[in-house]
Order: sequence, then C-alpha cells, then structure tokens
Amino acid sequence: MSDYIKLFSGTSIIVNRLAQILNELGITSIVKDNHESGRLAGFGTLGQSVDLLINESDYEKASEALEDFKKEFSK
Repeated sequence: MSDYIKLFSGTSIIVNRLAQILNELGITSIVKDNHESGRLAGFGTLGQSVDLLINESDYEKASEALEDFKKEFSK
C-alpha cells in the first residue's frame, strides 16, 4: 500500500462519485472510510473522513480528472 497516495478527502457521496470517474478512466482507486471503520470498531471520528487513494504513478492523470470534477461540481 506504500505506492498509494491520497488524492482527495470529502464526503462519502463525493468521494465515491470521483472514484467512479477515475474507474471509467482506467485508474484504480481505494476509498478509505475512516468514519465507518471507527464506527465498526466502537469509536468515532470527526469531520470529512473519507479519503480517496490512488497509485502514485496515476497521479498526473488523476489530478487532471479531479480538477475537471471540481469545476463541474462548483457550477
């Protein structure tokens, strides 16, 4: 897992939509939901605790997709 880096953090809905977009571009991603993991373990977390991780080698292509997503989302 050391080759994976965090691309984005946000709500579950936004992170999962971005993961879907990346998947359509052929970029593998991992959704790390700290809030749900904490709930299952018996403790909670605060804030936007869903992270989207990508392979470091996909960073350039994924960051372009992220910028396009942010532009579309902010309309």
